[in-house]
Amino acid sequence: MFKALEQQQRLTGNQRRIVAAAIMGDCLEFFDYFLIGFVLAFIVVPWGLTYGQSAVILLSSGIGAILGAAIWGRLADRIGRRKVMIATVLNFSIATGLLFFTPEKGWVFLSVFRFFVGFGVGGLYCVDLPLVQEFVPTKKRGTIGGLVTCFIPIGVMIGSVLGAFLAPAVGWRGLFLVGLIPAALTLLIRAWVPESPRWLVRMGRPEEARRSLAWALETDPEKLPLPELPPADLVAAKWTDLFRYPRSMAVSFLGNLGAQTTVYGVTLWAPTLLVLLLKIPPQQASFLFIFVTLMGLVGRISFSYLSEWIGRRASGGLMGLGGAIALMAAGLLNDQFIGAASVFWLLLIVSFFFIDGGFAIVGPYAAEVWPSELRASGMGAAYGFGGLGKIAGPVVLALIVGSSNVVTPKASVEGIVPAFAFLAASALIMGIIYYFVGFETKGRTIEELDSGLVKPAVVAPR
Repeated sequence: MFKALEQQQRLTGNQRRIVAAAIMGDCLEFFDYFLIGFVLAFIVVPWGLTYGQSAVILLSSGIGAILGAAIWGRLADRIGRRKVMIATVLNFSIATGLLFFTPEKGWVFLSVFRFFVGFGVGGLYCVDLPLVQEFVPTKKRGTIGGLVTCFIPIGVMIGSVLGAFLAPAVGWRGLFLVGLIPAALTLLIRAWVPESPRWLVRMGRPEEARRSLAWALETDPEKLPLPELPPADLVAAKWTDLFRYPRSMAVSFLGNLGAQTTVYGVTLWAPTLLVLLLKIPPQQASFLFIFVTLMGLVGRISFSYLSEWIGRRASGGLMGLGGAIALMAAGLLNDQFIGAASVFWLLLIVSFFFIDGGFAIVGPYAAEVWPSELRASGMGAAYGFGGLGKIAGPVVLALIVGSSNVVTPKASVEGIVPAFAFLAASALIMGIIYYFVGFETKGRTIEELDSGLVKPAVVAPR
C-alpha cells in the first residue's frame, strides 16, 4: 500500500494541510513556551528576583517538558497520533492562559503553571513530527520534517514582537492571555489531520489505514491494496524495548541533550543579558532579539535542504561545529562594538543559524532512528532526556554569570566568557555525536529503516 506513497513526485493538497497543521502547532507551542523569556525581562527588577528564583521560573517548564515528552510520546504509540496531538495543544494553551492570574511577586505560581506549559509543549513536538513523516514519501521526508520545525523561530519572534510592542499596552499578564489562542488550533487538527496510516496498520486496522492514506493521496481507497499486518510483537512493543537499540539511544538522547542545553540556555537568558550588557530597556532587548530569531528561521530552512543534500550526519556535525565557534566568539567579544552594533548581539545572530537552525535535523532525525512501533516513544524519551538541557542551560548560566541577589551588570560581564564556553562545549560535543555515532537515514524508506533496526535475537538457554 505504501508504494503508492513512495511513487509521489509532488505532495497533494491534503498532505500539505497535514504539514500546515503541524507547522502551526509547533509555531504556536513555542510562542507559548518562550514567552517567559520576554516576560522575565519585565519582572526581574520590579520583583527583586534573585538568579535562583529566575532560574526556577525558567527551568520549571523544562522539567514539565521532560515528563510530557516521554508520557505523551508513549501515548502516541499506544492510542494514536491524532488524539495526542489535540490533547497536547489544549494542555499548553490553557496552562499559558491561566498565567494571566499570576499574583504580584508570585514567582512560585508562575513556576508551577510553567511546568504544565512545558508538559504540553514537550508532547506536541514529539507527536507531530512522526505523524508528518508517516504521510510523506522518503525523498521528501528530510526536507518536509525539517520545514515543520522551521516556523518554531516565528513563534519565538512573535513573543519578541509582542514583548516590544504589545506589552506596554496590555502588560505582561496580557501576553499570557494571548497564549490561549493556540487552543483554536484543535479545530483545524480535527478537520485536516487523519490518524497515521502506519499506526493504524500496526493496530490491526487495515481498512482504516487504507482510507487514511487514500485521503492524503486524494485517491479512491479501492485503488490501494490492503496493507499486510505486522507481527503481534510489534504491535505490543514495550517502552523498555527502547534499550534494544543502543545506537539509536545514544544519538537521539545525547544529541537532544546538547542541542537543548545550548539553544535554551541562550534563548531564555539572552533578553535579560542584553538588558544588562547594553544597559537598554526590556522592550529594546525584545526588539533586538527579533533579528536573532529571524536568523534561526533562515538556519532551519537551510538545514532542511542540507539534510537531503549532504545527509543527516554531516548536517548535524556542521550544526555543532558552527554553533560552537560562534558562541565562543560571542563570549570572548562581549564588550566589543562595530560602530553602534554590539558584537555580542551580532554573534548571537550568527550562532542561531547553527544551533537553532540545526533543530531542522535534531527533531526529524530523532524520530527516524527508531522503528515504527517505537517511533513516538523513542523520540519522546529522547526529547524528554534532552529536556535536562532546558534545566542545565538556564541553571549553569545562572550559576556562572549570576549572584545570590538581583542581577547586576558587573556580575554578568565577569561570567560571560566561562558561561559561553560552556554553551560552546555543549554544541561541539553534540556535533561530534551526530557525525561519529549517528547512522545515515537519508534515502531509506520507513520500511527499510524498520528492517535495518531488527531486534537482536533472543537465544534460549541450553
